Amino acid sequence: MLPPSWDHQPTPVTALTPDPLTPTRDITHAHFQAGDTVVVLKGVAGEELWGDSMRIVAPSWHTPTDEDGWRLRDPTGGAQSYVTAHPRYLVHLSRRCPDCLIYLRAMEDALLTRFAGRDELIDCGWYTTTALGQLVHTADTRGGR
Repeated sequence: MLPPSWDHQPTPVTALTPDPLTPTRDITHAHFQAGDTVVVLKGVAGEELWGDSMRIVAPSWHTPTDEDGWRLRDPTGGAQSYVTAHPRYLVHLSRRCPDCLIYLRAMEDALLTRFAGRDELIDCGWYTTTALGQLVHTADTRGGR
């Protein structure tokens, strides 16, 4: 949960930080199902990881990686209510599965000590959204897509 001073979704401070795990995470398309609630981890908020919570809507081809992906809906709406993402970007919120918990713990171990003592919302700069509504990890960005 975010501290009371963050109730109004402040603009995160960008702190470009290498992502030690997501680019090589081995998670298959079948790990998630339509209706699952997931989070895309983006950085650190105080002493916790933070990210965008979304609901999986339907299978979708993830053009930037040329692999099966998922169409996600952001329940808060905004400029981009729907995006397509690769399964390795996602962590279950709707259920406690061992694979996602192991990944989450490893991300905490890698990031929380790095940003210990900082109270601002920190965006590690791992993701961008293409003009086609594709959520892309910086490690997956390819020229022309």
